[in-house]
Parts: sequence; C-alpha cells; structure tokens
Amino acid sequence: MTTDTVLLLAPRINETGLQLRTAAGRRGLRAHTATSWRAPQELLGAAVHVYGGPLFADAVGRELGLAPLEPTADWLARLPSALTGRQVTYTTLAEARRLRGPAFVKPPADKLFAARVYPDGAALPGPELLDGDTPVLVSEVLRFHREYRLFVLDGAVRAASRYAVDGELSVAPVAPVGGEDDGEDDGLLAFAADVLAASTGDAALPSAVVVDLGLTDGGDWSVVEANAAWASGGYAAAPDDVLDVVLRSAGPADQLPPTDRPFLRTLPEVVR
Repeated sequence: MTTDTVLLLAPRINETGLQLRTAAGRRGLRAHTATSWRAPQELLGAAVHVYGGPLFADAVGRELGLAPLEPTADWLARLPSALTGRQVTYTTLAEARRLRGPAFVKPPADKLFAARVYPDGAALPGPELLDGDTPVLVSEVLRFHREYRLFVLDGAVRAASRYAVDGELSVAPVAPVGGEDDGEDDGLLAFAADVLAASTGDAALPSAVVVDLGLTDGGDWSVVEANAAWASGGYAAAPDDVLDVVLRSAGPADQLPPTDRPFLRTLPEVVR
C-alpha cells in the first residue's frame, strides 16, 4: 500500500468509521474525515478509498475517480431457494403494489423506503412518493432467529460478526475466521462457503462485498442479503480485516480489476 493511499470517511462518522480510521493509522495510511458533502480538493489526484453511505459516495465519487462496488440488484433473487429459504422476486414497485397478502419488500440498495414486512401492496409507498418502475425485492416472510454479517474478499470470508437476535440488535463476535465454529455459530462458515460457491455466473458477487446470513427459527441457514462493503457497519468484526474489504470495495477506478466492472455503482454528475 503506497503512502498516498487515503481512506476518506463521510462527515457523519460512525463507530465502524472510527475503527477503520484507527486501523488505517496502524498501517501508515492517511485517514481523512470529510467536513462537508463535497470532495476535499486537497485529495484530488490521491489514491482515495471511501467509507460512507451511498449519498456520500454519489457526492464525491466522480470527482475523486472512485469505483464503488455493489452487488447486482437482483443477486438474491438469482440464488437457488435452497440457499435463500424462501421465494424471492426481483420486480418493480408497481408490481409489488398489487400484492394481496403479506410480503417482505425492500429496495435492493439505496434506502428509498423502509425494508420490512408489508401487510399487502396497498401499504407500500404510493406513486406520489416513488415511481412505479422503482426496482424492489419481494420475498416470502421468513423469521430469522440470529443474523450475521460477513465481509468477503475474493470469494473468502475475511471477517464476521453477529448483529441481531430475534430481530433485535445483538452484537457479538463469532468464532475466528479460519478456525472452527463453536456454540451458537456452528455451521455459519460452512454455509457461507456454500453460498459463495454458488455465487457465480448470473449470481456472481464483486470481489469485495458484505453478505448477511441468518439462522431461521426452524434451525436452517439462509441468505439474508448482500450489500456494499463501503457502506456497511462492521459490528464486532475485526477492524483490520474489515478495512481490507472496504479498501477494495471503493477505491480508485484505475485500480479496478476487469472482473469487477459489472458491479460498479453508477455515480451521478454533481453540479456545484
């Protein structure tokens, strides 16, 4: 890693951002916390990597020459039901508004509306709020007993953390990655290996990504979702390993491997 490498953090820095800033410092990397939603002019020309939400990446990405990676919007729907544990459909908000019964509905990436169980399509945001062609994921309702976040680099789990129990925030470390599972986390990494092995072809993932997995009330492992590593909380995952994944997930466009090009987030032109 060269000394001109910079980790740029969004203005509203969270706990994970603080941990990453400390981890970057231990490596001799520069860490810069933005003071506004504009690209810091002193960083133009540097090898910038970003950690922050989608709005921040959109605001500074083009000017800083960033290449933020994110899973395709329909990744979850392309996985076999044996891994998701439920039927998942990638569709439009207009189609979802026709639902006649309960379903879990979420926007695939940006938080355009609350991701939750809706009693029917009429409860979703109306056309006065969001266009009907807004993409959404619609899935059968599945209750997760425990949920885990995995930071994945080049198809291997680098860091992991529990983040919820029975739908409530409950953060705890898991067995060390590369070691044996123990206790309540038994089977997590084995199931993760199955999911990553299936993530090829139309269901491929970027080289750096976050995958959330859960253990259902029935005792089955299932995929929750996948998200951009540069916009995901680390919870109790080892910060140094999380940093490795974050740096790859949103770095300079001229360092982007060709295999990651299909996963580039489309960055808007920002008019100042």
